Amino acid sequence: MTSYEPVFTPVPVPPLPSMYDLPSESAAEPGLPDEFHYWQPQLLIQTFRPPAYPLDRVFAAADLNLYYDSLHTRRYKRPDWFGVVDVPRLVDVGRLSYVIWREGRAPMVVVELLSPSTVEEDQGETLRGGEPPSKWEVYESILRVPYYVLFDRMGNSYRRFRLEGASYQELPDYQELWIEELQLGLGLWQGKFADVERLWLRWYDRQRNWIATDVEREQEATERERLRAEQERLRAEQERLRAEQERLRAEQERLRAEQAEQKVRSLSERLRELGIEPDAP
Repeated sequence: MTSYEPVFTPVPVPPLPSMYDLPSESAAEPGLPDEFHYWQPQLLIQTFRPPAYPLDRVFAAADLNLYYDSLHTRRYKRPDWFGVVDVPRLVDVGRLSYVIWREGRAPMVVVELLSPSTVEEDQGETLRGGEPPSKWEVYESILRVPYYVLFDRMGNSYRRFRLEGASYQELPDYQELWIEELQLGLGLWQGKFADVERLWLRWYDRQRNWIATDVEREQEATERERLRAEQERLRAEQERLRAEQERLRAEQERLRAEQAEQKVRSLSERLRELGIEPDAP
């Protein structure tokens, strides 16, 4: 007799909802940034080191209110990341916001990470001429930000725009984003950051070397210290070997002198045995 075993069909488990799926208390604030919106800007901040400017005159920020209109002081945009040069790195104990009419300089480059709630505005697809103006309009026409980058982390692609005349012109896929004013380039890097392996936006130098992160700089400093200590150990060992060689040379000279003296004594004794006084005139 065959026993009966019921067959159960597994029920698919729905994916966990994200902040884009759930309502927010504020209609104007769809939610807080997800983890990628923290990690990617941190990588950009850590590698944004334009060699033409001292570090204390370079400022980069993520998710910081950028106030752009002195006549409408409540208006702001909040770029996912932006970089400015020739402004103080620190103001007081750290900026609470970036106020254009006080800083005196607009960002050199802005990066927006595409997300469902902002993709149309980020790409300039919303209706223009409204109040307040969209991000695209602020970056292009009000702040005149020279370079604007959009990164689609889901599609692992990015779009690069350069301000030419009154409007942004998109760079073709084959053209790298090299910013001569900064002596830096921005490209796609496959690697691990924040313990996550994926494709990231990252700054590189003129030799196409990726600018080091904080962890990499610490590792490089540790390796330099290890190499310095090893060099010191080798120098000390070389000095010890040189001292030992000098001691051996001195010992050899002493032995040669003793051998020569022994030969002289033996010869003198032999001469005396033959009745010849070796010291006689």
